[in-house]
Amino acid sequence: MTDPRKPSVLFVCVHNAGRSQMAAAFLTHLAQDKVEVRSAGSAPAGAVNPAVVAAMAEAGIDITAQTPKVLTTEAVQASDYVVTMGCGDACPVFPGKTYLDWALEDPAGKGVEAVRPIRDQIKTRIEALIAEIDATA
Repeated sequence: MTDPRKPSVLFVCVHNAGRSQMAAAFLTHLAQDKVEVRSAGSAPAGAVNPAVVAAMAEAGIDITAQTPKVLTTEAVQASDYVVTMGCGDACPVFPGKTYLDWALEDPAGKGVEAVRPIRDQIKTRIEALIAEIDATA
C-alpha cells in the first residue's frame, strides 16, 4: 500500500532493463525513504541489461536483484509522477499526474562504456526531480 504522505514516482521505458532501472535506482538511493519508487516497461525484457548493472555498480549502487516488470494501469494510477523514456503512447494518461518525458539514448545492446554517459545524464535528471519534488512537498 502506498504512503499517502510520500510522493511516488514511476519510471517507464520499453524493456525496463536499462534507463528506467537506472532512474529508479538513483531515486531510491538519493531520496532514500522520502519517495516511493517504481519502474516498469511496456514490453519488459527477461533481465536487466548487464552493462547497466555494471555501470550502476561503478556508481556504488547494486541493482543485481532487480527484474524487469510489466507496466500496469494500476502502477500509473498509484504514482504522482510518471517519467517516460521512449515508451511512446504505451503509457496511460490520468488527470492529476505529473508526466515527464526524458529523451535519453537506449542502452540496449551497448557496452558499459556507452552506458556511462546515459547513467550520468539520468543521475543529473534525478537530482533535478528530487529538487522539484522537495519544492512541491
